[in-house]
Amino acid sequence: MERNQEIDNNPEMGRDLEVGNKFEIRASEPAKPLLLGDDFPKLTVKTTHGQINLPDKYEGQWFILFSHPSDFTPVCTTEFVSFQKHYDKFKELGCELIGLSIDQVFAHIKWLDWIKEILGIEIEFPLISDTGEIAHRLGIIHPNKGSTTVRSVFIVDDSAIIRAIIYYPQELGRNMDEILRVLKGLQTSDKNGVVMPANWPNNELMGEDVIVPVVPTMDAINDWVKRVEKGEFSCYDWWICHKKL
Repeated sequence: MERNQEIDNNPEMGRDLEVGNKFEIRASEPAKPLLLGDDFPKLTVKTTHGQINLPDKYEGQWFILFSHPSDFTPVCTTEFVSFQKHYDKFKELGCELIGLSIDQVFAHIKWLDWIKEILGIEIEFPLISDTGEIAHRLGIIHPNKGSTTVRSVFIVDDSAIIRAIIYYPQELGRNMDEILRVLKGLQTSDKNGVVMPANWPNNELMGEDVIVPVVPTMDAINDWVKRVEKGEFSCYDWWICHKKL
């Protein structure tokens, strides 16, 4: 366990290191990176909840897959606790969670049992077992950051399209409020045909308002003027308008 913590705290350890049942990931060639707008790849994975087919398991709903370098590491443990504490908020937005860590299922179960016994938190979402193959497929091993996975977050919509990807370095734990903000912002955009300003819903100029996209044609601009006059939304100029939902 002390050695695992050393990996978490010092992610630049050598590529040839093997620790206990930890798996070093050696890919002969880089994986094609997943990009925004891509279909989430079809995967059959072993988890603490049994075998799961992705993305079919979450057909018709949003899900977030997040990765960890390994089990029994301090930063990863705090993240798992935080994901669980925010789990109800994700579910309120119709979104499921699934984690991934480079270790075997029995190690995952022991780690989750430790979290429950020592920290009093029961993890309710599944955790994927991986020896590196899935991490390579997802493109979450960044060679210049060592041979373990970075802390990745894939936000996938109800059509199994990757809508957002966030990467954190091994040294920094994830911000759950920001992940929830991104999820809520994407769903709000889909539902209302709007886009979100910086720091939404607490923007320095517009507060909780959203931005109304403009179609750059003369007819659209004339229509914009009429709608502003009716008070449908406010504008700083014809190309930067906002409204409340």
